[in-house]
Amino acid sequence: MLTRKRRRLGAKIAVLAGLCIGAAFAGLPVVWMLSTSFKTNGEVFQVPPRLITETFSFDAYAKILGDSAQLRFFINSYIVALSVTVLTLFVAILAAYGFSRYNFPMKRSINAVIVTVQAVPPITLVIPYFGLVVALGLYNTYAGLILTHMVFTLPYAIIMMTAYFNTLPRELDESVKVDGASSWTALWRILVPISVPGLVAVGVYTFMISWNEYLFALTLTRTDDMRTVPIGIQLLMGQHSYEWNQMMAMSILGSIPVLVLFLLFQRRFIGGLTSGAVKA
Repeated sequence: MLTRKRRRLGAKIAVLAGLCIGAAFAGLPVVWMLSTSFKTNGEVFQVPPRLITETFSFDAYAKILGDSAQLRFFINSYIVALSVTVLTLFVAILAAYGFSRYNFPMKRSINAVIVTVQAVPPITLVIPYFGLVVALGLYNTYAGLILTHMVFTLPYAIIMMTAYFNTLPRELDESVKVDGASSWTALWRILVPISVPGLVAVGVYTFMISWNEYLFALTLTRTDDMRTVPIGIQLLMGQHSYEWNQMMAMSILGSIPVLVLFLLFQRRFIGGLTSGAVKA
Protein backbone atom coordinates (compact mmCIF):
# COMPACT_ATOMS: atom_id res chain seq x y z
CA MET A 1 0.00 0.00 0.00
CA LEU A 2 2.82 2.37 0.90
CA THR A 3 4.60 1.50 -2.35
CA ARG A 4 1.51 2.43 -4.39
CA LYS A 5 1.22 5.76 -2.62
CA ARG A 6 4.86 6.49 -3.34
CA ARG A 7 4.40 5.58 -6.98
CA ARG A 8 1.36 7.84 -7.28
CA LEU A 9 3.23 10.66 -5.54
CA GLY A 10 6.21 10.14 -7.83
CA ALA A 11 3.95 10.15 -10.87
CA LYS A 12 2.28 13.40 -9.75
CA ILE A 13 5.65 15.03 -9.12
CA ALA A 14 6.88 13.92 -12.55
CA VAL A 15 3.76 15.28 -14.25
CA LEU A 16 4.02 18.57 -12.32
CA ALA A 17 7.69 18.90 -13.21
CA GLY A 18 6.92 18.23 -16.87
CA LEU A 19 4.17 20.85 -16.88
CA CYS A 20 6.48 23.41 -15.24
CA ILE A 21 9.20 22.75 -17.82
CA GLY A 22 6.67 23.01 -20.65
CA ALA A 23 5.26 26.25 -19.23
CA ALA A 24 8.75 27.72 -18.90
CA PHE A 25 9.65 26.64 -22.43
CA ALA A 26 6.49 28.25 -23.84
CA GLY A 27 6.50 31.34 -21.64
CA LEU A 28 10.18 32.37 -21.72
CA PRO A 29 10.09 33.68 -25.34
CA VAL A 30 7.04 35.80 -24.48
CA VAL A 31 8.73 37.18 -21.36
CA TRP A 32 11.88 37.93 -23.38
CA MET A 33 9.82 39.66 -26.08
CA LEU A 34 8.05 41.78 -23.47
CA SER A 35 11.34 42.67 -21.77
CA THR A 36 13.00 43.61 -25.06
CA SER A 37 10.11 45.92 -25.96
CA PHE A 38 10.97 48.05 -22.91
CA LYS A 39 14.66 48.28 -23.73
CA THR A 40 16.48 50.81 -25.85
CA ASN A 41 17.81 49.41 -29.11
CA GLY A 42 21.35 49.70 -27.75
CA GLU A 43 20.49 47.79 -24.59
CA VAL A 44 19.18 44.91 -26.69
CA PHE A 45 22.74 44.07 -27.70
CA GLN A 46 24.15 44.38 -24.20
CA VAL A 47 26.56 41.60 -23.18
CA PRO A 48 25.76 39.70 -21.11
CA PRO A 49 22.07 40.01 -22.02
CA ARG A 50 19.61 40.82 -19.25
CA LEU A 51 16.15 39.38 -18.99
CA ILE A 52 14.88 42.22 -16.81
CA THR A 53 15.74 45.68 -18.08
CA GLU A 54 16.82 48.47 -15.73
CA THR A 55 15.51 51.39 -17.81
CA PHE A 56 11.97 50.36 -18.79
CA SER A 57 11.89 52.73 -21.74
CA PHE A 58 8.54 53.27 -23.49
CA ASP A 59 10.19 54.78 -26.57
CA ALA A 60 9.44 51.75 -28.74
CA TYR A 61 5.71 51.86 -27.93
CA ALA A 62 5.65 55.64 -28.38
CA LYS A 63 7.21 55.36 -31.83
CA ILE A 64 4.79 52.61 -32.89
CA LEU A 65 1.64 54.30 -31.55
CA GLY A 66 2.76 57.74 -32.70
CA ASP A 67 3.43 56.70 -36.28
CA SER A 68 0.35 56.85 -38.52
CA ALA A 69 1.94 54.40 -40.96
CA GLN A 70 2.38 51.82 -38.19
CA LEU A 71 -1.18 52.34 -36.96
CA ARG A 72 -2.38 51.77 -40.51
CA PHE A 73 -1.06 48.21 -40.30
CA PHE A 74 -3.32 47.57 -37.32
CA ILE A 75 -6.34 49.13 -39.03
CA ASN A 76 -5.78 46.92 -42.08
CA SER A 77 -5.46 43.82 -39.93
CA TYR A 78 -8.70 44.62 -38.10
CA ILE A 79 -10.59 45.25 -41.34
CA VAL A 80 -9.38 42.04 -42.96
CA ALA A 81 -9.60 39.77 -39.90
CA LEU A 82 -13.06 40.95 -38.82
CA SER A 83 -14.42 40.74 -42.37
CA VAL A 84 -13.01 37.25 -42.82
CA THR A 85 -14.46 36.14 -39.48
CA VAL A 86 -17.96 37.44 -40.18
CA LEU A 87 -18.12 36.12 -43.76
CA THR A 88 -16.61 32.77 -42.81
CA LEU A 89 -19.13 32.26 -40.00
CA PHE A 90 -22.05 33.20 -42.27
CA VAL A 91 -21.03 30.85 -45.09
CA ALA A 92 -20.02 28.08 -42.67
CA ILE A 93 -23.40 28.19 -40.90
CA LEU A 94 -25.29 27.80 -44.16
CA ALA A 95 -23.00 25.05 -45.48
CA ALA A 96 -22.94 23.16 -42.17
CA TYR A 97 -26.73 23.27 -41.91
CA GLY A 98 -27.02 21.75 -45.37
CA PHE A 99 -24.48 19.01 -44.62
CA SER A 100 -26.03 18.23 -41.25
CA ARG A 101 -29.74 18.26 -42.10
CA TYR A 102 -30.06 17.34 -45.77
CA ASN A 103 -29.05 14.55 -48.13
CA PHE A 104 -28.16 15.64 -51.64
CA PRO A 105 -26.20 14.24 -54.60
CA MET A 106 -22.40 14.13 -54.22
CA LYS A 107 -22.63 15.08 -50.54
CA ARG A 108 -19.75 12.79 -49.58
CA SER A 109 -17.65 13.92 -52.53
CA ILE A 110 -18.08 17.60 -51.68
CA ASN A 111 -17.27 16.87 -48.04
CA ALA A 112 -14.13 15.03 -49.14
CA VAL A 113 -13.08 18.03 -51.25
CA ILE A 114 -13.50 20.34 -48.24
CA VAL A 115 -11.33 18.10 -46.09
CA THR A 116 -8.74 17.87 -48.89
CA VAL A 117 -8.57 21.66 -49.27
CA GLN A 118 -7.95 21.93 -45.52
CA ALA A 119 -4.94 19.64 -45.91
CA VAL A 120 -3.31 21.56 -48.79
CA PRO A 121 -0.24 23.62 -47.67
CA PRO A 122 -0.95 27.30 -48.38
CA ILE A 123 2.54 27.91 -49.80
CA THR A 124 1.77 25.63 -52.77
CA LEU A 125 -1.07 27.96 -53.82
CA VAL A 126 0.77 31.28 -53.74
CA ILE A 127 1.50 31.49 -57.47
CA PRO A 128 -1.97 30.31 -58.65
CA TYR A 129 -3.74 32.72 -56.28
CA PHE A 130 -1.45 35.58 -57.23
CA GLY A 131 -2.30 35.10 -60.91
CA LEU A 132 -6.01 34.76 -60.15
CA VAL A 133 -6.15 37.84 -57.92
CA VAL A 134 -4.28 39.95 -60.48
CA ALA A 135 -6.56 38.71 -63.29
CA LEU A 136 -9.65 39.66 -61.29
CA GLY A 137 -8.30 43.12 -60.51
CA LEU A 138 -8.18 42.44 -56.76
CA TYR A 139 -4.44 42.86 -56.30
CA ASN A 140 -3.54 45.23 -53.44
CA THR A 141 -7.17 45.39 -52.23
CA TYR A 142 -9.02 44.32 -49.11
CA ALA A 143 -11.28 42.09 -51.19
CA GLY A 144 -8.31 40.12 -52.50
CA LEU A 145 -6.96 39.47 -49.02
CA ILE A 146 -10.36 38.68 -47.52
CA LEU A 147 -11.34 36.17 -50.21
CA THR A 148 -7.94 34.51 -50.10
CA HIS A 149 -8.00 34.14 -46.32
CA MET A 150 -11.51 32.68 -46.50
CA VAL A 151 -10.25 29.86 -48.71
CA PHE A 152 -8.15 28.63 -45.79
CA THR A 153 -10.58 29.39 -42.95
CA LEU A 154 -13.79 28.06 -44.51
CA PRO A 155 -12.94 24.32 -44.66
CA TYR A 156 -12.19 24.13 -40.93
CA ALA A 157 -15.22 26.28 -40.11
CA ILE A 158 -17.56 24.08 -42.17
CA ILE A 159 -16.17 20.88 -40.67
CA MET A 160 -16.48 22.17 -37.10
CA MET A 161 -19.96 23.66 -37.53
CA THR A 162 -21.23 20.51 -39.26
CA ALA A 163 -19.94 18.40 -36.37
CA TYR A 164 -21.57 20.80 -33.91
CA PHE A 165 -24.94 20.77 -35.71
CA ASN A 166 -24.78 16.97 -35.74
CA THR A 167 -24.80 17.01 -31.93
CA LEU A 168 -28.11 18.93 -31.91
CA PRO A 169 -31.31 16.85 -32.12
CA ARG A 170 -33.20 17.14 -35.39
CA GLU A 171 -36.40 17.46 -33.39
CA LEU A 172 -35.41 21.04 -32.48
CA ASP A 173 -35.76 22.44 -35.98
CA GLU A 174 -38.38 19.91 -37.11
CA SER A 175 -40.72 21.06 -34.34
CA VAL A 176 -40.50 24.61 -35.66
CA LYS A 177 -41.21 23.44 -39.21
CA VAL A 178 -44.35 21.65 -37.98
CA ASP A 179 -45.66 25.03 -36.85
CA GLY A 180 -45.23 26.33 -40.39
CA ALA A 181 -41.82 27.98 -40.10
CA SER A 182 -39.25 27.68 -42.88
CA SER A 183 -35.82 26.06 -42.70
CA TRP A 184 -34.34 29.55 -42.71
CA THR A 185 -36.30 30.44 -39.59
CA ALA A 186 -35.41 27.15 -37.89
CA LEU A 187 -31.72 27.77 -38.57
CA TRP A 188 -31.45 31.37 -37.38
CA ARG A 189 -33.95 31.32 -34.54
CA ILE A 190 -33.35 27.85 -33.10
CA LEU A 191 -30.01 26.31 -34.10
CA VAL A 192 -27.77 29.38 -34.27
CA PRO A 193 -28.67 30.76 -30.78
CA ILE A 194 -27.91 27.42 -29.10
CA SER A 195 -24.73 26.98 -31.17
CA VAL A 196 -22.94 29.99 -29.66
CA PRO A 197 -20.08 27.89 -28.17
CA GLY A 198 -19.35 26.38 -31.57
CA LEU A 199 -19.60 29.76 -33.28
CA VAL A 200 -17.21 31.29 -30.74
CA ALA A 201 -14.68 28.50 -31.24
CA VAL A 202 -14.79 28.86 -35.01
CA GLY A 203 -14.81 32.66 -34.85
CA VAL A 204 -11.77 32.92 -32.56
CA TYR A 205 -9.85 30.40 -34.67
CA THR A 206 -10.77 32.23 -37.89
CA PHE A 207 -9.81 35.64 -36.51
CA MET A 208 -6.49 34.27 -35.25
CA ILE A 209 -5.62 32.66 -38.60
CA SER A 210 -6.45 35.80 -40.58
CA TRP A 211 -4.75 38.16 -38.09
CA ASN A 212 -1.49 36.20 -38.11
CA GLU A 213 -1.41 35.38 -41.84
CA TYR A 214 1.84 36.55 -43.44
CA LEU A 215 2.46 34.85 -46.77
CA PHE A 216 -0.55 36.06 -48.76
CA ALA A 217 -0.59 39.44 -47.01
CA LEU A 218 2.93 39.95 -48.38
CA THR A 219 2.28 38.50 -51.83
CA LEU A 220 -1.09 40.10 -52.61
CA THR A 221 -0.31 43.65 -51.46
CA ARG A 222 2.07 46.21 -52.91
CA THR A 223 1.78 49.46 -50.97
CA ASP A 224 2.37 50.04 -47.27
CA ASP A 225 -1.15 51.43 -46.79
CA MET A 226 -2.52 47.92 -47.50
CA ARG A 227 -0.04 45.95 -45.40
CA THR A 228 -1.08 44.15 -42.22
CA VAL A 229 0.62 43.79 -38.82
CA PRO A 230 2.85 40.78 -39.66
CA ILE A 231 4.22 42.67 -42.67
CA GLY A 232 4.63 45.81 -40.59
CA ILE A 233 6.83 43.89 -38.14
CA GLN A 234 8.94 42.59 -41.00
CA LEU A 235 9.35 46.10 -42.44
CA LEU A 236 11.13 47.15 -39.23
CA MET A 237 14.03 44.99 -40.37
CA GLY A 238 16.15 47.52 -42.25
CA GLN A 239 18.99 46.89 -44.66
CA HIS A 240 21.69 47.88 -42.17
CA SER A 241 19.95 47.71 -38.77
CA TYR A 242 17.07 46.02 -37.02
CA GLU A 243 14.77 47.95 -34.69
CA TRP A 244 14.46 45.04 -32.29
CA ASN A 245 12.73 46.96 -29.52
CA GLN A 246 10.10 48.29 -31.93
CA MET A 247 9.68 44.86 -33.46
CA MET A 248 9.03 43.37 -30.03
CA ALA A 249 6.69 46.23 -29.06
CA MET A 250 4.68 45.78 -32.25
CA SER A 251 4.60 42.03 -31.68
CA ILE A 252 3.20 42.58 -28.18
CA LEU A 253 0.58 45.01 -29.49
CA GLY A 254 -0.26 42.57 -32.29
CA SER A 255 -0.76 39.75 -29.80
CA ILE A 256 -3.24 41.65 -27.65
CA PRO A 257 -6.38 41.24 -29.84
CA VAL A 258 -6.09 37.46 -30.04
CA LEU A 259 -5.20 37.22 -26.34
CA VAL A 260 -8.20 39.35 -25.35
CA LEU A 261 -10.53 37.30 -27.53
CA PHE A 262 -9.31 34.06 -26.01
CA LEU A 263 -9.58 35.34 -22.44
CA LEU A 264 -13.09 36.72 -23.00
CA PHE A 265 -14.44 33.60 -24.68
CA GLN A 266 -12.20 30.94 -23.12
CA ARG A 267 -15.00 28.81 -21.70
CA ARG A 268 -17.15 28.98 -24.81
CA PHE A 269 -14.11 28.39 -27.00
CA ILE A 270 -13.10 25.19 -25.19
CA GLY A 271 -16.73 24.09 -24.94
CA GLY A 272 -17.22 24.59 -28.66
CA LEU A 273 -14.11 22.61 -29.52
CA THR A 274 -15.04 19.67 -27.29
CA SER A 275 -18.69 19.65 -28.39
CA GLY A 276 -17.73 19.72 -32.05
CA ALA A 277 -15.25 16.90 -31.51
CA VAL A 278 -17.86 14.48 -30.15
CA LYS A 279 -19.10 13.50 -33.58
CA ALA A 280 -16.28 14.91 -35.69
